Amino acid sequence: MLDKICLALVIIGSLNWGSVGLFQFDIVAWLFGGSDAIISRIIYTVIALAGVWCISLLFRGSEDTVTEINRE
Repeated sequence: MLDKICLALVIIGSLNWGSVGLFQFDIVAWLFGGSDAIISRIIYTVIALAGVWCISLLFRGSEDTVTEINRE
């Protein structure tokens, strides 16, 4: 379950970075009062931690991942 939550957060983060790259528009900053706002910084940090967690997905065996998905 944690893998799916982290993956969803990483996807949201990538969409935000895509909007920054393509349109120079930071969705998180827009929603929460600027990139310096404490809530924006918390969201950036949570998404970064989710990205770090998703690194572990690269090093897991495919059988482990399939077994975990089937269990859920």
